[in-house]
Amino acid sequence: MPSPGLRLGTGLFALGLLAACANQPETQPGETRAEERTRVADLNTQLGLEYMRDGNNETALKRLEKAVETDPKHAPAYTALALLYSRLGEVGKAEANFQTALRLAPNNGNTLNNYGMFLCQQKRYAEGEAALLKAVKNPLYAAPAIAYTNAGLCAEQAGNPKAAEDYFRQALEINPNIAPALFGMAELSFKRGDAEGAAQYLNRHIKSAGASARALALGVQIEKQTANHDRQASYEMMLRNQFPDSPETGQLQRGEL
Repeated sequence: MPSPGLRLGTGLFALGLLAACANQPETQPGETRAEERTRVADLNTQLGLEYMRDGNNETALKRLEKAVETDPKHAPAYTALALLYSRLGEVGKAEANFQTALRLAPNNGNTLNNYGMFLCQQKRYAEGEAALLKAVKNPLYAAPAIAYTNAGLCAEQAGNPKAAEDYFRQALEINPNIAPALFGMAELSFKRGDAEGAAQYLNRHIKSAGASARALALGVQIEKQTANHDRQASYEMMLRNQFPDSPETGQLQRGEL
């Protein structure tokens, strides 16, 4: 999942800043030199994230390197660099930049959330969960539901469905419509044989995020278990029509769902 906090979505702000930048003087009235460096570093960080969102990794790297050159203590720039290097498969550089960001801002929820997911992707599950839960404990972190969801995904990957369910439930207590947590609950409910509960969570997930091939495939499996043949046929038709080239449609056609 793709991520929350300081994730690529932060770059959405950069488009507005691009136009504004040309009209801004180098130093704002009453602005100190340190404040100017922070402002310029923040601008380059947001632009870097925007280029990452567009898939322009080379230009993103230049912007983010400019950000840390302008202000070597700008923690969000190091977090963004870590995300970029992680995307590029340069695990060592990603780790180093996360560590720098956390040294500068040890309790930053955005950085902890992204670092936690990075650790989980590296199968360092215990460390990942610890970072995600540390993000949740920061009262200033604006997205605890996302960190709880990511902790649930991490626990699920680690083979701990009980912890995963606990984290998903905590996420949904904060935000009842957070789609990945709803899907996680649907999957876990189905796996333990609660098809009716799984169907309810899946319906909420689809209302929140729309239908995906993965969601529709789970719907086919759930309704097959409940013997709701009309609903099963509806999911199958949607899967074939909306995602004809998906692996899930291939599974359906081979009778593997």
